[in-house]
Amino acid sequence: MKKFNIRKVLDVLTAASSSSETPPPATRENDVIQETLQSEHFQLSKTVRHGFPHLPVSMAFDPVQKILAVGTQRGALRLFGRAGVECYCQHESGASVIHLQFLINEGALVSALSDDSIHLWNLRQKLPAILHSLKFNRERITCLHMPFQSKWLYIGTEQGNIHIVNVESFTLSGYAIMWNKAIELSTKTHPGPVCHISEHPMDEGKLLIGFEVGIVVLWDLKCKKADYRYSYDEAIHSVAWHHEGKQFTCSHSDGTLTTWNIRAPAKPVQTIIPHGKQPWDGKKSERCKPILKVEYKTTRAGDAFMVMSGGLSFDAVGRRSCLTVMHGKSTVALEMDWPIVDFLMLCETPYPNDFQEPYGVVVLLDEELVVIDLGQIGYPIFENPYPTIHESPVTCCEYFADCPAELIPALYSVGRHKRQVYSKKEWPINGGNWGQGTLSYPEIIITGHADGSIKFWDASALMLQVLYKLKTTKVFEKARGKEEKPSTDIVEEDPFAIQTLSWCPESRMLCVAGVSAHVIVYRFSKQEVTTEDVQLLEVRMQCELCDVMESPDPTGGEQQQTPTLPVPGGAASSPQETEPLAQPSTGSTNSDGPRDNMPCVQVRSSPQWQSPGYQVELVIQLVWVSGEPPQQITSLAINSSYGLVVLGNSNGLAVVDYLQKTLLLNMGTSELYSPSDPFQTPCSPRKSRKPSGGFCDSNDGSNASEDHGKSPSSAKMSWKISSPTEQKPDLEERLRRQCSLPYIKSVTKYYRRRLCSNPEYHAKDNSFCRSRSTSKTSIDSESREAISSFHFCESFPRKTDVAVSPTVLVGTTTGSVLVIALSLPASAYHRLLQSTGISSCGTLIKLEGRILTMALLDAAGSLLPPTYESWYDPNASEEEKERSRRRRPASPPATPPASSSQEVQDSQYVVVCSEKQAKVVAMPSQTCLYKHNITESSFVLRADVVQMAATNCIACFCANGHIMTLSLPSLRPLVDVNYLPLTDMRIARTFCFSGLGQALYLTSPMEIQRITYSQETCDNLQEMLSELFNPVETPEAPNRGFFKGLFGGGAQSLDREDLFGETTAGKASRSLAKHIPGPAGLEGMKGAATGVVGDLARARIALDERGEKLGELEDRTAAMMNAADDFSKSAHDVMLKYKDKKWYQL
Repeated sequence: MKKFNIRKVLDVLTAASSSSETPPPATRENDVIQETLQSEHFQLSKTVRHGFPHLPVSMAFDPVQKILAVGTQRGALRLFGRAGVECYCQHESGASVIHLQFLINEGALVSALSDDSIHLWNLRQKLPAILHSLKFNRERITCLHMPFQSKWLYIGTEQGNIHIVNVESFTLSGYAIMWNKAIELSTKTHPGPVCHISEHPMDEGKLLIGFEVGIVVLWDLKCKKADYRYSYDEAIHSVAWHHEGKQFTCSHSDGTLTTWNIRAPAKPVQTIIPHGKQPWDGKKSERCKPILKVEYKTTRAGDAFMVMSGGLSFDAVGRRSCLTVMHGKSTVALEMDWPIVDFLMLCETPYPNDFQEPYGVVVLLDEELVVIDLGQIGYPIFENPYPTIHESPVTCCEYFADCPAELIPALYSVGRHKRQVYSKKEWPINGGNWGQGTLSYPEIIITGHADGSIKFWDASALMLQVLYKLKTTKVFEKARGKEEKPSTDIVEEDPFAIQTLSWCPESRMLCVAGVSAHVIVYRFSKQEVTTEDVQLLEVRMQCELCDVMESPDPTGGEQQQTPTLPVPGGAASSPQETEPLAQPSTGSTNSDGPRDNMPCVQVRSSPQWQSPGYQVELVIQLVWVSGEPPQQITSLAINSSYGLVVLGNSNGLAVVDYLQKTLLLNMGTSELYSPSDPFQTPCSPRKSRKPSGGFCDSNDGSNASEDHGKSPSSAKMSWKISSPTEQKPDLEERLRRQCSLPYIKSVTKYYRRRLCSNPEYHAKDNSFCRSRSTSKTSIDSESREAISSFHFCESFPRKTDVAVSPTVLVGTTTGSVLVIALSLPASAYHRLLQSTGISSCGTLIKLEGRILTMALLDAAGSLLPPTYESWYDPNASEEEKERSRRRRPASPPATPPASSSQEVQDSQYVVVCSEKQAKVVAMPSQTCLYKHNITESSFVLRADVVQMAATNCIACFCANGHIMTLSLPSLRPLVDVNYLPLTDMRIARTFCFSGLGQALYLTSPMEIQRITYSQETCDNLQEMLSELFNPVETPEAPNRGFFKGLFGGGAQSLDREDLFGETTAGKASRSLAKHIPGPAGLEGMKGAATGVVGDLARARIALDERGEKLGELEDRTAAMMNAADDFSKSAHDVMLKYKDKKWYQL
């Protein structure tokens, strides 16, 4: 017997192992692909914020610089100038900005917060910074007043006191007006908080102080006493001076306006209730709502304007907020769409002692900014140039950089339509200058909204302008009454909200998915067209996973390894023979049986006129199946070169040919796996159960097998997934992950009953928790595998392929990447006659977590984008269509094609990124070259393969707020910055990357925040940002005239420095307020620079100001000399006239 030698056996095994293991291609390819991207190419920075300020509470306007400032409840400060001039600042404390006050034409702004702090902002630099801060410790701030061309700021407090601050040093003056000195000594009650402070228009030494309880005091600053006191029974909300300084008007809490003569404090000279009903019996008028604010402005040639907010009668139930304009004998109430936060009048002059000549009213509403033109009949509004993002809530967002140059003009040409009558004048808030540096590539942002609309925005050069608005609701039937809702129980509100979209900029094809499980395919045309019937395709997506897997094909064989899906009518001569177009279904709606074949929303059957722009090509609707509603669409993709749309949800996927209007594939996710696939999720045997709850399982096992034999292209086929009573405990969490997040609260009652009845269900509102269960044998885990992403490409579907072919990569929520091969007709002519072949090629690779994005690289590491068909106008003539059709090559021109089949081996790389990992796979060998675990404690919310510094990388945004980038193909970490802690589901839903180092997200329901992670962009950011401050000469003061100046008429000046300075007033108590120096000093106010350059700049500004003052003094001296000469000549003429006359001759 031969002796057994263990050594020889080990040697044979070692040799066999060494011969079967090929050297890893990563080492070979790494020598070819040189990665040039380094960490130095990245820097994270905010660029600009677009949209209306969220939760506005205060407003101020600089009438010389023409800049508007808006403060919000969250401590944000938004500054607006001309179109494209915007700036965003944030107070560190996050307290509400209750008051704003410009230092007119000084490039500075004072803000008062609800935490009793005031801040001085320097606006002379592109990124405004705080120069000084002052924090009050014992008193609460209620109002501010800053006289024109003064450096002293009056601060009113809740205790009824007034303190004075020097804005240059931001220190308190020892001069203070205490409430007990301002009111009469006989008054025993506290006057309440200070609600108004203003200087006398004609006398700087007089200060008008309004207390909330109804007391107004005219205070003499020099004598430190009250000249007059005015008292009224109702509380005061605001006070407005008349420009001559003889009268003022107060608004009260009972809807009353009282006008007072400053020298007659006993009673008002006029009392009116603008919106009150006057009784016939002479009794007192009825009370109205409070008049929150009133302003009084005069004109030289005409009646004065009095504008107020509030004051409506209480019987006006449901009436919207109004702004009332009183001019002469006319009273006009202008209704607003939102509650009024504040308003101010725009005037020609900043001087309060002159005729103001008002020309507009800026009205700050809760969700809108309105400017009214007072110079035209009917008071039309100005056309607002600032972007309004929140016209309807944003549900999805996409960002595209480096778009085709002709795309923006094309969208603008079809979308610019003025339907509302605006003022003919230009927008009056036109201060600031645009940035000098601009990006050299066009950018487009697309937003989907809850009302079914889609907006295209031009985002080039850090600006945002609407280009085109598309309303998807025009395709569907409208509700005839309030009780008739356009919804079939999938969502309780907003049934047309945009769920997701796919857009091809080159071909201009657009595919949109709504929350009611519908998909609309659009083509772009510059010509209008009338469509007789909308092309409709109804799809039954419901797959019986367990039944299919429990009944495998007993014949087995090689077909199970890579199952080829049957092609309907492969030899048919026309598309009608392969698949008739589905007509609107009249499914079962009776109460006896389950709802079936019913779409969620009804498509219009009447002819539709479609304006130039995006026009409907095809509507795809998922229908009810045996009482179970269709699942919302979680992933969508369109390819214009192939003429295909692929959509997926938690039931499976469907492939639609939008050229032939046919359904090519409709199957569950598990059926894409081959039976021997090692990555397939197994399904446990399911016990037979009886239908319950009124929802019957109409198909048993025999019916399922019969359905298996039907053509998968049938638009009416049904592959059941489970009985409706088998709803899984984590359904709402699955919906939260895959569906539009703001609509989770609108899940149907049908779902809620099944969720609440399950004892294992626990609500996780606004939570990003992931299931940690590792069990792969339960039906619950199986049902969670939904389609999460698609990617069209030209690659190698199988390992044995030697040439690229059209392919679809399918990513699932369990981390699988599946491959589907497409077989397209050879020519464009046959493409419209023959059907497209589809075959499943099994699993490419498996990752941890949901698949987020996929991409394809060539052998040189360059990105291979999906092929596309160049845009042509579908309504143009046939000659123009053929002349404009062009096909893009499968790889960039820089990469030469393979010359033989041997050179094709491993010439591509598939990049896959999931919630946890990223992998690079060589094709066609399907070998994993690189793997990187992105995060362990968190998960990735958004990932994209983007172009950066002439190469490519993976950009990731994690739930813990980190932004990461990985190099390609080696997946080397480049940057990891803790940018934004995820505190809002809105950020997770709308965060998106674009190429060339740009990204954006919705920071509030109304605002888009754009950021950059490119070092090059950050270096040029200062040049790209707009300037808020322009060196503008201050308008001349009103001419008082010679006699007024000679005899003491006109405005009286006051030496505030002598009155409020430390020499006279002393120092304030240190415990009253604490001074906090800002990051910039006082020098930053004028120079905005440091060192020698800053000193030279400040010296130059000082010399210029001194020269201007000397010039003004010289002009005034010359004017006085001329006036004196005129007076001398006049006196001499009078003397000569009466020289020789007697006294009785006079």
